[in-house]
Amino acid sequence: MPWGYWLPRLLRGVDIRTLGSGNPGATNVVRTLGFRFGLAVALLDVAKGAAAALLGVWVGGDLDGVLAGVAAMIGHWRPLFLGFARGGKMVATTGGVALAVATLAALAASGVWILVFLLTRYASVSSIAAAISLPLWALLFGASWPVIAFTTGAAVAIIVLHRANIRRLLAGEENRMELRRPRLGGSNAALR
Repeated sequence: MPWGYWLPRLLRGVDIRTLGSGNPGATNVVRTLGFRFGLAVALLDVAKGAAAALLGVWVGGDLDGVLAGVAAMIGHWRPLFLGFARGGKMVATTGGVALAVATLAALAASGVWILVFLLTRYASVSSIAAAISLPLWALLFGASWPVIAFTTGAAVAIIVLHRANIRRLLAGEENRMELRRPRLGGSNAALR
């Protein structure tokens, strides 16, 4: 369920893959269509991960929840409905899975995301910091071994999917998020 593609297509008639960074994730939706659209995409992506993981936990426990959640994350990264083309970077979907299998760790990692974002205004730095903190919080809160393995693997995956962002950060070329309404048009004015 590529919400970052579907919502802009349904509500604005645009293909998000042709705007901004071209990524069908919540960050690009915020940058190109505004906070409300981006928040809706992020919440739906969180719900997608949480629903899969909660169903897995209900059926068989933490391991099944993690496996179902990982399937949702992979589906977010390479969506069936987009012909397995590039999808989002799994941050919100990972957050949803974590909420289902390690609620306190997920909430703490969300706090890290918010704090780092407020300090830097880099969504990529916030996502990486939250991802790195997630397995640490899971350990601190006494999560089961499948959850520790999941949070560690998810952190690595998020870092790998952000490698282009890391290169841009090191080169001083990464875009900060603007806290204003973007202008949708022919230019990428919202990406300053």
